[in-house]
Formats: sequence, C-alpha cells, structure tokens
Amino acid sequence: MTESSMLRPDAHQVAATAGEGVTLVVRHRIKAGHEAAYEGWLRQTVSTAAQRPGHLGVDVVRGRDGGLHTFTSVLRYSSVEALQAWLDSAERRELVSQAEAMLADGDQVELHPFKEFWFTPPSDTASAPPPRWKQALVTLLVILPHTLLVPLAWQPLLKLHPWLSSYFVATLLITLTIVLSVVYVCMPAATRLFAPWLQGAAENGHDRQE
Repeated sequence: MTESSMLRPDAHQVAATAGEGVTLVVRHRIKAGHEAAYEGWLRQTVSTAAQRPGHLGVDVVRGRDGGLHTFTSVLRYSSVEALQAWLDSAERRELVSQAEAMLADGDQVELHPFKEFWFTPPSDTASAPPPRWKQALVTLLVILPHTLLVPLAWQPLLKLHPWLSSYFVATLLITLTIVLSVVYVCMPAATRLFAPWLQGAAENGHDRQE
C-alpha cells in the first residue's frame, strides 16, 4: 500500500462535494495481533486531526470481518478545502507510514456530502441504507422539536429591536439555527442513537470522539 492511496479521495469525489461540508469514511481491517497498537495509533490520529482547522469530529465503529477486527472512522470536515489540507499535511503522512504494517488490506475510502451521509451505513456489515420510512421517522423526531422550540428560544431576542422582528430576518435566524443544529449536532447524534433500529442488530461497538 502506498502513501498516496491512504485516506485520499479521487479528484472527481472532491470536485463533486466542493463548497459544502464533507464526511470522509475510512475502513481499516487490522492484522491479527496488531489490535492494541492500532488502538494507540487511532487515538493519536484522532487527537492530531482534531487540531486541524475545519475538523468537526470523528466517529469510530468497531466490528469484525473475516475473523479480523475492523475500524470504520467517520471524519467530518466543514469543507473540502479543510479536508484536503489534512490529507496533504506532513502530520498525516507520518501517521500513514506508521499504520501501513498494521493493515490487512489497505484502506477503503469514501467521501460523502453531509446531507447524503446521515443514513449511509458506516459499518462493513451493512449493505444498504435503512428503509425510507425509518429515515423519515428519525428526521421527523429531530426536526419537529426544533420547529417547536427554536422560535420560542429566539422570541425574547427578536423583541429587542424592530429590525430583528421583521418577518424575513426572524425567519432567516430561526431557519439558520434549525439547519445548523440538525446538520452538525442532532442528526448525527440521532443516527448513532437509532443505529440498531435503523440497520438492525449489529455486533459492533460505537464510540464518539471529538
């Protein structure tokens, strides 16, 4: 496995997601006996990546495939540019060289826009997104409380100035709050919380690392 193949989406993927938040999915299958060393490498990688501008968080899904331990890392970035800066960094190149001997069959890398990844299965064992009715129900459970509570939360502030209470400005502020909360906080949390129901029983662990 070469350094250039590690954690690097192709040019078509990058161009397709330019201008929006992105999610990079990296799947590793670990050689037997290297699990503890990989855990240490993963902690170091998460800590280093978290210091980069535009990094929004990491989810790690643990599983098994062919008798070997698997780790699926879901990295979220605010933009393609932020992701590319991490992919091209000297820190990542050094981490890549440390991991090569531990990986059974190299990287499996996917790049997703945020909106497409909410319900994309992050596990090697999942073959398809959940049924649309389940996606719709989880989305409703996330958005409905926002539409009820966010306008109430903004109400005292909107009364501070007539300009803020205008229909356009008030709607913009409320909608922006809902969108940011749903995309960056609540929907990722909801899909993790409901993952067993969305995908069925799965024999893996799920850690949240920020």
